[in-house]
Amino acid sequence: MTKGKGVPQAYGDETYWDNRYLQDVGSFDWYQRYAGLAPLINMYCPKTGKVLMVGCGNAVISEDMVHDGYENILNIDISQVVIDAMIEKYKDMPQLQYQRMDVRSLSCAAGEFDTVLDKGMLDSLMCGASAPTSAAGMLKEVFRVLKPGGVYMLITYGDPRVRVPHLKSEEVAAAWEIRLHVIPRPGSRRANEGSSRPITEPIPLGEDMTLGPTFNLEDPDLHYVYVCVKKGEKETKMQSFGVKN
Repeated sequence: MTKGKGVPQAYGDETYWDNRYLQDVGSFDWYQRYAGLAPLINMYCPKTGKVLMVGCGNAVISEDMVHDGYENILNIDISQVVIDAMIEKYKDMPQLQYQRMDVRSLSCAAGEFDTVLDKGMLDSLMCGASAPTSAAGMLKEVFRVLKPGGVYMLITYGDPRVRVPHLKSEEVAAAWEIRLHVIPRPGSRRANEGSSRPITEPIPLGEDMTLGPTFNLEDPDLHYVYVCVKKGEKETKMQSFGVKN
């Protein structure tokens, strides 16, 4: 994800995304389609709750969620170009709202959402300028707008060594209960081979950030799904997820 040798792409810049969406008018889902993620989203995210989709772009995942019974999804993106296009596209689907917003400075109320879904947004900021500052600003805002017991679900190519330190940053470390799931990249060797382990079963995460001998942390065939539950209703939430503490 670079513009040239040693030059980071301007993924945190509104102009970059406006120009990109003026050229790419079709829909595109980063990493995973809804069908692959549905077991996890259904497991952790209530269909009657309020969902915030950060860095929505022109993906169809929110539409697919509505078809699966989700009722209230606010989709945000830094690009006004794509927001305008999506407002027009989904003008007859009242379950979906679209607003231009910077995830590092959300104009949403504290505790407004049951779920925040992130499919590549944090990764995008990590490829841009001032990555640590941008990531910290985003995660602080995500935490703020979640209800106690709410879920931040991060879908990323970043393995635990490079993502957990941000999720356990000083400002939010004590506030999350983190669970990790691993899912094969669509069309990959791992996806074609299948797995005896259901994706809904959390992966034990060691103190050294390893996942055990069967996982190669730099395996390009894997995507990582971090489920961060905002503490406050921890016991009730974890029991409802079927996850043992």
